[in-house]
Amino acid sequence: MDLTSLADFNAVALHGGFGPASRALDRPKATLSRRVAELEETLGVRLIERGSRTLRLTEEGLALHERTRGLMAEIQEAGEAVASRAPVPRGRLRISAPVVFAHVVLVRIATRFALAYPQVELEVVAEDRVVDPVEDGYDLVIRINPAPDQQLVGRRILGDELLLVAAPTMSIPPWAAGDAAALAVPAVVSVAASANAIWSVRTESGPRSLAPMPVLRLSSLLMVRNAVLDGVGAAMLPKLLVEQDVAAGRLVCWGVADGPPVEIWALYNSRRLLSAKVRAFMDLLRDLPGRERQ
Repeated sequence: MDLTSLADFNAVALHGGFGPASRALDRPKATLSRRVAELEETLGVRLIERGSRTLRLTEEGLALHERTRGLMAEIQEAGEAVASRAPVPRGRLRISAPVVFAHVVLVRIATRFALAYPQVELEVVAEDRVVDPVEDGYDLVIRINPAPDQQLVGRRILGDELLLVAAPTMSIPPWAAGDAAALAVPAVVSVAASANAIWSVRTESGPRSLAPMPVLRLSSLLMVRNAVLDGVGAAMLPKLLVEQDVAAGRLVCWGVADGPPVEIWALYNSRRLLSAKVRAFMDLLRDLPGRERQ
């Protein structure tokens, strides 16, 4: 299989047509069309259905694009690294990160990276969904307590914990000595929170349990924090998000959540070469403030 023809096919598939691919690559449409036709002849299948105004990948074309686009990007990066004879970070770097981590921590790292490596086009997407690095086109993904995945490798970059917090105007429910029952408390929770959740926390006087009574459900932890600041109710929130509010007296910590530690990992595809741009970003993550919690 001719790699040049395969690269041209992937460019046409990625950009959605011969015209857009021609403009992106600064190559004639006729050349791209000929290369794709040669690839179709070599494989003995049609890869692209050509209409008068639209272009559509066939089932075979879609399968070929999905299985080779990452490999072609890897080959290109390897060629650039060899050609430059130095691991200079360059090209596009796409990162997916949870919303809170992206807003509170990652934006500062991204700023430092952009100033240090102007040859890299950095794109950080804040999202709470679990993305597929290959399918969604990410070089690096940040995940909280990730499940084992043979396709991903990386390292733990930060530890965190959940705090039960409320505005100073809210009174913490009184606990009677030896009281094992969960005490009801007005709460602000995420829309994904279970209906019968119990908050188990460690306090200065020992372990306690509270039954959150949702008065407000919100889709973002940033929104939950703002509602708690306004005194709507208590909430269980990451320390990364509220530690400055607690230190300034804007929020009061009622306790620390019981349970396994919160671990934040930076992961990348184990089947791809670790490029200079990913390695440079990982090096910055090693200097994150608060790594002493680990």
